[in-house]
Amino acid sequence: MLNKAFQEKKLSPPQVLVLGFLVVITIGTILLNLPSASSTAKSIGFINALFTATSATCVTGLIVLDTGKDFSSFGQLIILILLQSGGLGIMTMSTMFAFLIGKKISLRQRLIMQESLNQFSIGGLVRLAKYILIFTAVIEVVGATILFFYWQRIYSPLQALYLAVFHSISAFCNAGFSLFSDSIMRYKGDLIINLTFVVLIILGGIGFLVLLELFQYGKNGTLSLHAKLALKISLILVLIGFVIIFFIESNNPSTLGDLSFPEKIYGSIFQSVTARTAGFNTLHIGSMQNATLFLIIILMFIGASPSSTGGGIKTTTFGLLILYVWSSLKGKEEIQIFKRRISQDIIPKVLTVITLSLGLVIIMTILLSYVEGEDFIKVLFEVVSAFGTVGLSTGITSSLSIAGKIIIIITMFTGRIGPLGLALSLIQKREPEMIKYPEEKIMVG
Repeated sequence: MLNKAFQEKKLSPPQVLVLGFLVVITIGTILLNLPSASSTAKSIGFINALFTATSATCVTGLIVLDTGKDFSSFGQLIILILLQSGGLGIMTMSTMFAFLIGKKISLRQRLIMQESLNQFSIGGLVRLAKYILIFTAVIEVVGATILFFYWQRIYSPLQALYLAVFHSISAFCNAGFSLFSDSIMRYKGDLIINLTFVVLIILGGIGFLVLLELFQYGKNGTLSLHAKLALKISLILVLIGFVIIFFIESNNPSTLGDLSFPEKIYGSIFQSVTARTAGFNTLHIGSMQNATLFLIIILMFIGASPSSTGGGIKTTTFGLLILYVWSSLKGKEEIQIFKRRISQDIIPKVLTVITLSLGLVIIMTILLSYVEGEDFIKVLFEVVSAFGTVGLSTGITSSLSIAGKIIIIITMFTGRIGPLGLALSLIQKREPEMIKYPEEKIMVG
């Protein structure tokens, strides 16, 4: 249906992308609403099913029900399939499925993939999709293997395998879904668990293009400007987050205060990494200082890198904004980094993405504040967590009203598609105007 509509030029690539996510969410909602998906053999209700399906497909991790307790094995499997589909990208998976069964990938399908993966051209997209699947499979298998050998000391081999596979996929897809009621807070002092999750989260959030370049670095010996900027901004954000969380929370007995020095290091690094879109937590988010919560809000808003499993405005978008402001302050007409000039054409897109994202967060925060009446910092945290497809919460998610849940559902969906992508799917592209009007200047600042 989607392909036929697109072939008849009724739908643009952004519209197909939006519709693809809506179809998957709808199917997921229907399946999760079945009594067999619940641990009590009773339907969890339409809104709860829709919320969970959206959260899983958009790899967010916000939950209104306990994944490990309230869902049956069937329900958990549906959630796992949804978050894997959402993490890889629905169009990437459908394209590779068509390729595997011997179907030719058409130009129109490549255009949809280009939109989905945020690429500049359609060249090499099928090859990139192959690498995405290979990288995903290898990384998730390695992560699951490490977790299996760790958990088999505690659980039966079958249960350990199930936990390992679920959490490895969830961590790499930056989904934040856990089968433990406390996320992974019980392992806040465990080096193996912390390190495994941090590596999986970083690999999932750095972007498939960057992973491919790092894989080929030994052969080429070079990295693109995109990869360098994504890696540098990611490293800076992790370090800044680690230092600030460590110093603010070290004296807070409800978070880092009562932990040993190594455990404080683990906790600070983990929360700095996971705040960028993963959604797992080893510390109690609701007990953090307001200053720490605001820092995490900023990290969640920035998010992961382009073409990754994460959300947010993206690291490169944030990096280009900082470079643009710095160049303007120094009176430079060009943005320069790593001995390269940044194309001026990208700046309007950067400003558009950030403006639309801020606008969405502001509107949804006002609406949720009005509907729920919770503390402002908690409401803002919840909205940005949904927008950045993070999944961290101060604890208000499960108590949201139906209206509040709908607001968060819309925010999660928009955050996964991207405000710009959603806007392009809704706005009809117009032909360039032939008339040029007189130019005038306006005072700003």
